[in-house]
Amino acid sequence: MSFTTAKAQTDQQPITRENSNRGRQPEETVTDLNSDTDKQNFDLKIENGVVKYKLQNVSESQQTSMKDENSTKVSLIIKSHRGGSASVEQNDPKPLSIVPIQENVVSHKVLLENYEGKLCEEQRPSTKRQLSAESAAKSVSVRKRSTVKKSQEGIVKPLSAASPGTQSGRPYLPAVSTSQRKPRKLLFSSTDIFSKVDTFSIQKGRELREQEVFDAQKIARAVTERGRNDVEKLRAIWIWLCQNIEYDLEGYLGLSQKICSSDEVIRTGKGVCSGYSGLCVEMCREVGIECVEVSGYSKGVGYQAGHSLAEKRSDHEWNAVFVGGQWWLLDACWGAGTVDMKSKTFVKRYDDFYFLTEPSEFINSHFPDDQTWQLLTTPISMEEFESRPLKTSAFYQFGLTLSQPKEYNTITDDGEAIVSVSSSRPLTFSYEMRQRDPQTGALKQEEVDSSCGLLSVTRQGMKLRLLPPEPGAYEVKLFARREGEPGPLRWICSLELVCPSIQKRQALPDNPYLNWGIAAGASALGVKGCNFTGEEAVEVDEGGECKVILHTSRPLMMVCELTHHELEAITAKRCLASQITAEQLVCNVMCPYKGFYRLSIFVQDYDSGSGTFQNAGNYLLHCQSPGLNPNSLYPPDLGLWCGPGMRTQKAGLSHFSHTGAIVNTPQGRCNITFHCASPELQIHTALCAELHEQAHFPLSRYVLLTFTDTKVTVSVCAPRAGVYRLGIYGRKPPQQDYMSLCDFIIRSVCEKPGDPFPCVYSAWGRGCVLLEPRTGVLAPQSSVSFRVRVPGAQRVCVVGEKQTDLKMNKSRVWEGEAVTGNAAQLKLAAVTKESNDMHVLMTFDVLNLKNEL
Repeated sequence: MSFTTAKAQTDQQPITRENSNRGRQPEETVTDLNSDTDKQNFDLKIENGVVKYKLQNVSESQQTSMKDENSTKVSLIIKSHRGGSASVEQNDPKPLSIVPIQENVVSHKVLLENYEGKLCEEQRPSTKRQLSAESAAKSVSVRKRSTVKKSQEGIVKPLSAASPGTQSGRPYLPAVSTSQRKPRKLLFSSTDIFSKVDTFSIQKGRELREQEVFDAQKIARAVTERGRNDVEKLRAIWIWLCQNIEYDLEGYLGLSQKICSSDEVIRTGKGVCSGYSGLCVEMCREVGIECVEVSGYSKGVGYQAGHSLAEKRSDHEWNAVFVGGQWWLLDACWGAGTVDMKSKTFVKRYDDFYFLTEPSEFINSHFPDDQTWQLLTTPISMEEFESRPLKTSAFYQFGLTLSQPKEYNTITDDGEAIVSVSSSRPLTFSYEMRQRDPQTGALKQEEVDSSCGLLSVTRQGMKLRLLPPEPGAYEVKLFARREGEPGPLRWICSLELVCPSIQKRQALPDNPYLNWGIAAGASALGVKGCNFTGEEAVEVDEGGECKVILHTSRPLMMVCELTHHELEAITAKRCLASQITAEQLVCNVMCPYKGFYRLSIFVQDYDSGSGTFQNAGNYLLHCQSPGLNPNSLYPPDLGLWCGPGMRTQKAGLSHFSHTGAIVNTPQGRCNITFHCASPELQIHTALCAELHEQAHFPLSRYVLLTFTDTKVTVSVCAPRAGVYRLGIYGRKPPQQDYMSLCDFIIRSVCEKPGDPFPCVYSAWGRGCVLLEPRTGVLAPQSSVSFRVRVPGAQRVCVVGEKQTDLKMNKSRVWEGEAVTGNAAQLKLAAVTKESNDMHVLMTFDVLNLKNEL
């Protein structure tokens, strides 16, 4: 097919077409209707859908000048060999790609760009030429795309598919003003309307492939036959493209030197971006949907963030479609999947985000050659496009907003930088920071230590405080996932961090869980909130203690972990005391060293048995005190149930006088009381401590249990200043062993030694009350008043050098005076109704003046 063409006049000329030879390539001539003295002749040929030309009767200098033009507008007349001609003005929104017939053409990549110049209009049946009819009286603008190698004078950037503006009738081009643009959500009420369309398109696509149908027009008609409107038809075409065409990475990289036609792309199922966009145009026009290709730049394969695109050729193509009364953007290439550059493979991963994307979101990854196709009220510049943070489709699908920073490149302020993201729904966030090699700029393999970032997550978003370990450049990637959703986190955003200098600071603890504060998924675990937000470090009081409280929606179990760069694991256990109740989890923390600590809390359902504990929160604690004496740490062997909680509640204990796990005793004495609703429950207590000096009496003598009808009193008298563990145990016959119900931490600051209680025997049972004497050590040669209540006793007496019977008063209290004499011990005994035998209830030691007790 040969052509003769002339340089266009100011007014564009109509085109005369003849369609009788559609389907093959007959020779045709094109002549200028307006001959003038500037007329120049071209020889043009169409090969593989590309118009190639050769200048005739033109000087060498003129040819060079014309090769360097950005665009050449021509007016064409197509004459039929049958002698007839029809004069029809036609404005094709897709420019012809014209390349000179010469040897030094560019690589396969440029040839793929020229694939958009195929004459698909001539391949459509006459029954589907709505666009031609609606475009009558419009002229064609043919633009020459440079294929000269970069080594020649400058880079000639390809122009857009169409010029800005609007035309009469149904517009091919976006309106200049987009202030009245309708949002995407008004185009269709819900994505659910696409479920049937998607299913049918996928099923039909399989049938067509099995039938070996590779004609784009036939496929378009088949997959859209159930579409009720343009949106559903477009959706069917989009789904077919995403499901049946894979990105030809080999062809993109120039390893393949073959340009595929549309049927070859369909047959092989492989194509580059121009293959997707070209097929989309061909299929849309077949079913009467206006669709054009848009060329430009993308932040996709091969894009290097922060590098200027001004001196590079645009490298991507996508589509604009006119549906619902306005233009929309879509990218089937990106919708089909992604490219793994490490393995040089295409990863099939459908992404619905790139179907009719909002222009304000599309512009963050796609920059058209013609700014009109931004479809924005105020188009942005290339400089702004390059400077914007790199956001993925997941960023918009999660409904996120990047509050700060506003640009891709961020410079630290005094060695720190803040990244803040707002979210409309609860999400789990994570991040990754890698340093760039100062020589090559390549990213290092290993990640920067997690102590260099403080990530805090709330139900409204996340805040990341970055603290680079040394000066340099860093890449920061953000990841997110819907709360409670399984699977890996998705990449949402990338930033570049430049740190000119760092600030001296105390070492931060490593945090393998990354998030500080309550975990984003903690609500699904049963955690409602915490008394600390987690955005800032928790300041520990001057005593080196703090209390972290998690509020729960159901009973949970809890274990805690405390780390500090000087803290050993064994010592760390003595820095934690957990209290587990039905509505909250309390972690009491002691910080023995100055600096920062990480407190991690893990939970599981209380009745889950051997379930897995999951991280519910991580808190940064800051201790500014010089440190604590190791002897002031919590006692060893503390159980998980400190203070009243789930264990005591299930055992029937309630109304505790001390609701916390820690009891401070300034005088060295205290009484802990509670109620017991179960008459079968037997209570036992034990006092434990690590003492520097061996006490004269066992620690069991410094605790006394009194159990009346429903009230239990545990009396403690500390032998000296220190920290003690008071264990409360219970059992119900026929159980043989006592079960731990809870532990109390008793702290005494009284330096005066406390007196022990009498030694209690098994006969001292429920209902027995010692009123006096309360001490278990008596002075020799002295008279001692006894008052005691022993239910069911027939006789109560004190036995020493001699026996003294006590008498019961009106209050049913046995009382009387006994003389210690020179006896080493006094015994309190009773005879009960069940037996005539006398049983020892408790014994009192008589002080030996020759020995110091």
